[in-house]
Amino acid sequence: MAQSNSARWLIEQECRALLTRLDRLDYFAVIEPMVAAAAPAQDARVYMEHFLFAARKHMHKIVANYIKSLRASSGRANTDTSELQNRFAYVRLRFNALLSDFDTFADVMTQRSENPFGVWLAGLDVAAAWALQLPGSNIALPPVVCYLDRGHGAAIRRARTRLSTGGENPVAIIRVPRERMVGSGIAASLFHEVGHQAAALLNLLPSLRAVLRAKQLLAGADKLAWVLWERWISEITADFWAITHLGIGASLGVFGVLSLPRAFIFRTDLRDPHPFPWIRSVLSCALGKALFVHSQWQRLESVWRSLYPTEGLDQERLKLVQLLESTMPELVRLLVNHRIPALGGRTLPEILNHKDRTPEKLRLLFHRWRTIPGAILQAPPPLALAVLGQAKADFLLSPEGESRAVLSLLRAWALQRSLSLTGLSRAKCSCRARCRRPNPSLLSK
Repeated sequence: MAQSNSARWLIEQECRALLTRLDRLDYFAVIEPMVAAAAPAQDARVYMEHFLFAARKHMHKIVANYIKSLRASSGRANTDTSELQNRFAYVRLRFNALLSDFDTFADVMTQRSENPFGVWLAGLDVAAAWALQLPGSNIALPPVVCYLDRGHGAAIRRARTRLSTGGENPVAIIRVPRERMVGSGIAASLFHEVGHQAAALLNLLPSLRAVLRAKQLLAGADKLAWVLWERWISEITADFWAITHLGIGASLGVFGVLSLPRAFIFRTDLRDPHPFPWIRSVLSCALGKALFVHSQWQRLESVWRSLYPTEGLDQERLKLVQLLESTMPELVRLLVNHRIPALGGRTLPEILNHKDRTPEKLRLLFHRWRTIPGAILQAPPPLALAVLGQAKADFLLSPEGESRAVLSLLRAWALQRSLSLTGLSRAKCSCRARCRRPNPSLLSK
């Protein structure tokens, strides 16, 4: 009996210690210092705080109930102390899951106090929210928040997926690689991840996979290609989303991310949901050419082929490349013309009005905006970033000029959102000239 009482006492001490640590998890609103412009969108902040408050409350109830059951079992001769310990281990795992969810949101919030990264991240939030718009759709859109991390590529933890505690993630969280911040390709990486969230909201992948599986049944010798296209369709759809918004800027971003040693360019892992880099880059150009019908895509593809020629590949790999290339035009037509049930049978190019992203229109806007200070800030963020990407492709904007322009835009978007949250209209803002007017060199080369 003494031993079982000692075991209960020890377990209760650990439970009470859990409660003290649980009480230390406070609201981000009182523990995260940041300037107002760096803060996430108001709904994102509220959703994250409410999610964690509910999780903390539920965890407190679990621990309190377990302590109550411990005390109720005191004095029972047939108490199995090993079972008590097993139950405590489960409680502790739930507590650690809560900490994991807390850290997920803390990654987003903590960097907002870093100057100037916090404001830049807020600007990326704004751009991502614009890129997630679904014109003509009644689908409720989740808030989007970004944070920086190491790594070569971006990633997303989609909204409405399960977190560690089993709760539903209230916001879309995009991890942006530091090596993309801030320069060429940041928009492509960001919008690719937004594409994953959009595809989930539209329930797009099941209908695409159904078509691709039907292709496999009729493909004959080409079956392997359609099996691979189906396996890769999630990443392909995300690239398609980015290209539709950014034009050639998205393909330039893909090229930048995939500029790897040759050994990696043709490496094929049939379990990987990503197309191998060489075919992904060629497909990006094929999608752009189908959407915008311009010779620049062919030129860009030729550059890629010159950087990574297929000569010297072993026969098996070369045969796979040729097989994928032969079926690529049909895949591209499928994506461009695929009618989405959630959008009433419309296609992505139809709802996203991709005709605004033709090279001719983007060039015209660039030249016009260069002569009108502040004009670029009146444009939706995806359009502004598409104009910069086209200017880069046309050798009208240097890497240095692009970086200055992107940083200025991110700061302006973050500041405008911050001021709008306070109820202060731009017309009444005493610092209107500084808020909306870019540096005269914003679009300089």
